[in-house]
Amino acid sequence: MKRLLVTAAAALAAATLSTTALAETLRIGYQKSASLFMLQKSQGTLEKKLAPLGATVKWVEFPAGPQLLEGLNVGAIDVGYVGEAPPIFAQAAGARFVYIGNDPAAPAAEAIVVPRGSAIRSVAELKGKKVALNKGSNVHYLLVKALEKNGLKYGDIQPVFLPPADARAAFERGSVDAWVIWDPFLAAAEKQIGARVLADGRDTVNNFAFYLAERGFAEKNPQIIKALFEDTVAQGRWLQDNRGQAAAIIAPQQGLTADVVELALSRYRYGVTPLTAQVAAEQQKLADVFYELKLIPKPIKVKEALVSQK
Repeated sequence: MKRLLVTAAAALAAATLSTTALAETLRIGYQKSASLFMLQKSQGTLEKKLAPLGATVKWVEFPAGPQLLEGLNVGAIDVGYVGEAPPIFAQAAGARFVYIGNDPAAPAAEAIVVPRGSAIRSVAELKGKKVALNKGSNVHYLLVKALEKNGLKYGDIQPVFLPPADARAAFERGSVDAWVIWDPFLAAAEKQIGARVLADGRDTVNNFAFYLAERGFAEKNPQIIKALFEDTVAQGRWLQDNRGQAAAIIAPQQGLTADVVELALSRYRYGVTPLTAQVAAEQQKLADVFYELKLIPKPIKVKEALVSQK
């Protein structure tokens, strides 16, 4: 009987422990351009933060936001970090995710660039030109709004849809006239090949960055999401206070030099917060514009992808 009581007590203790230790694996989708995630990944800070919850981390790399959202939709990852446009395209395609947070706006961290010797001196001169961009990425909206600001329509240019590495190759070959790109690819193009900025996002777009999660995972694991955000805020604060040191850590992960990474870091701000009604409204503007341009097949309501929606 004593042995039975001891066994029962042990089983009860184990059951109690299992209710507090989540024993989950947080699968994070990241891009090498996501510098803060690269810092967290290389330093192992998130793993330490999640250890008391009995949770582990698996990092899954994607070349860009649209591919990352596809991974989230098919269940390959639980959480991802992308720019403004990918969630719009994903929601229009029926992806099941929720916005769980956003970083502050970083309009200078994306731009339209031309080769150093290009005769093009203004966005207005892009009429009829070939412009490379990653379809469905944050820069898609920048291009639309920059053209509009300069009296052009989206149909006035020839979009050439290429992922960043292929777009840079085409840009260097002269196969395209301009390239719309984000940091750190932007900083690399400026420093390595002398790309000249025609216009960045300032006074044109917000360029928010969003944290997204599979809805079921977010609802089931609020403690993990909370720990992720706490670590992200702490590491973002350290990065901003120690930009040079952070660049030296991140640069090898991104295959770039520290000076390129430091330039890119200088154009971002960090500090994830839950979405406000104002940020959601700005995101709705993107969705409406993309539908008007027939870039997405149907109108969407961003509020349906917010955590508060059931």
